[in-house]
Parts: sequence; C-alpha cells; structure tokens
Amino acid sequence: MKKTNVSISIIVLALIFGLGFSQANAQKISAGVKADLNLSNFILSDMDDTESNIGAGASLGGFANFKLSKHFSIQPELLFHYKTSELKHTLPMGESTYDYEYFGMEIPIYALGEYKPNSTGKLYAGVGPYLGIGFSAKNKFDDDEIDLYEKNDLTDEAIMQRIDFGFGAMIGYEFDFGLQINAGYKIGVINALDAGKDDSTMLPSTISVGLGYRF
Repeated sequence: MKKTNVSISIIVLALIFGLGFSQANAQKISAGVKADLNLSNFILSDMDDTESNIGAGASLGGFANFKLSKHFSIQPELLFHYKTSELKHTLPMGESTYDYEYFGMEIPIYALGEYKPNSTGKLYAGVGPYLGIGFSAKNKFDDDEIDLYEKNDLTDEAIMQRIDFGFGAMIGYEFDFGLQINAGYKIGVINALDAGKDDSTMLPSTISVGLGYRF
C-alpha cells in the first residue's frame, strides 16, 4: 500500500505540473458546470460469495478548460458524487442483501480532442486519470447501517478505504451556445477494501450520462 500511495503522489504531482504548464501556454481558458446521472457497482475478485449490482446516483460539479490548440485541450473537473449499488452475499444459511450508499468528491483531468463537423457545435472525446475521496460510505440492511469507514478498535482497519484512483474516458457534443451532452466511464485501479484487502479486491466502476454548460 505504501508503494501505491507513493505512485499516486508522483502521478498527482506530474498532473499538477502538467496543468500549470498547460495553463501558461493555453490560448483560451473557459469554465462551466455539469450534472450527471450515474450507474455504479464494483468489479469483484476472489469474492465468490458476493455479487455487486448496479445502482443509480447523481453527480454535480464544474470544470475548467485550457485550450492548447484548435483540436486539443486539457480539462480538469471537480465533481461531487452520490452513488448507490447493491451488494448481495450468498452464505450457507441464506442470502443477505445490503444497499451500498456513497458520497464523495472526485478530480478527473482529461486530455480532450475536439472536432467541429458542422456549424452548430463540436464533438469532443478524452481520456485521463482521476483521484477520488470518499466522505461517507454505508451498507444499509433493513433498519441497520454499517459505517464502512469506521475503523475497528482491534485491527485499526475499516471495511473500506476513502481514497480512489483510476482512469476514465468521456465523449460528448457541445452546441455553439454552450450546452453539452456527454457520457463517460471510469474504473478504479486501487482496491476499495481496507480490511481483507490482501485476500479480495473491489474496484469501483461508474457509467455516467449528463449535461453541461460552458460559460
């Protein structure tokens, strides 16, 4: 885990340096807001008795766009997410189902390519890394709630960790008056588990569709 954290720090510092360089050389800087509907779950490994089903949520935030050339720009974003999914455990005594509920923030940075096919707007697509931080994560079962970030007094480990890091892709269309229609996909590359992380893996996965507006 220490090696992973060092790698993330290096990547984040490189992104900040690259963003500063891009800003210094940008021809045009713009900003906007965006709101998405998201569908999320976990990709599980070595958890044969557990199933993760997709749940619906929403995202809200803003972006800055640093245009470097006619067809290329860098776009960092700040998004606040509400995500849900279902975790189903199959045990010898029967099945138990938990409703997973998450709230957190995320900073993706996209390298965007742009193409203007007509006079009404432009197509854009991009890829890039993201860093996420969870504010709260809970499993709900009937009237009970389990705080997934609360550490066990004996092991000093929580069920899940707050940090998420991964990569995403985005595609969209922007009308000349600023309205955007977009869709995206993100997958985490860090195990979401804290306790039991050496035996099993949970990687967050999110599909989103939404609207944006560039001022």
